[in-house]
Amino acid sequence: MAVNMLAFVDRSSPIHRLSGATKFLCFIMWSLAGMLTYDTRVLLFMLVASLIIFTVSKIKVKEVSFVLLFIFLFLLLNDIAIFIFSPLEGVKIYGTKHVLFHIAGQYDVTVEQLFYELNITLKYFSIIPAALLFIKTTNPSEFASSLNRIGVSYRVAFAVAIALRYIPDIQRDFQTIAHAQQARGIDMSRKETIFKRAKNALAIVLPLIFSSLERIETISNVMDLRGFGKHKKRTWYSARPFKKSDYIALITVVALFTVSMLVTFYDGSRFYNPFV
Repeated sequence: MAVNMLAFVDRSSPIHRLSGATKFLCFIMWSLAGMLTYDTRVLLFMLVASLIIFTVSKIKVKEVSFVLLFIFLFLLLNDIAIFIFSPLEGVKIYGTKHVLFHIAGQYDVTVEQLFYELNITLKYFSIIPAALLFIKTTNPSEFASSLNRIGVSYRVAFAVAIALRYIPDIQRDFQTIAHAQQARGIDMSRKETIFKRAKNALAIVLPLIFSSLERIETISNVMDLRGFGKHKKRTWYSARPFKKSDYIALITVVALFTVSMLVTFYDGSRFYNPFV
């Protein structure tokens, strides 16, 4: 697992040059559009647009491959669980039933159910690139100053910045503890059974938790000693003013959000129904 898997990567790209507040607002609107719509056309457009923006940002796939693999496995389990607990959900939504083949009991594999779960999958893959972009292209300190500028309390903004900075620290500690435990003879390789590996993982997780609690206490004490939170306002070393590109990005995303909502709800339903 790479140490900078979910850490800020400083590169020269149009996405990196946007302010943290702009990227945050764009991410919120993009996520809302993805969560609210079940229109396949909107989701496909969002997926393609996300991939294009991801390419423009110069973030490499291998830098987030572990996260993508984890999300893919979670999504696969989610789709299986949806079919197990509600195998006819697509039939209820779209009002028709086209059976491909029968498994047992109420478990019919229908075109409607596959189409419904396809939309669920598209929702994930249209939002995930935007989330990864936000984390990988946003400097935590600059993001905190941007949040404070748009009205968020600097205490909250600073807490968010610390949380973002703490992600690579957790990864680094995990890697260090894992290597130390493996040097002591605790095997985490595929040679062991999955239950044995899960048991051995506790030898990594528990020290990681205690080291994290210790770091939290240290940071809290330092902030108290320096009088953090005493004044209503504060200045920021990493403050970045809004530029023309920020306004263009915000206007574009607001326009896309509006159009996606109009397309989604023009007939009174969130679901695009190709079966009628």
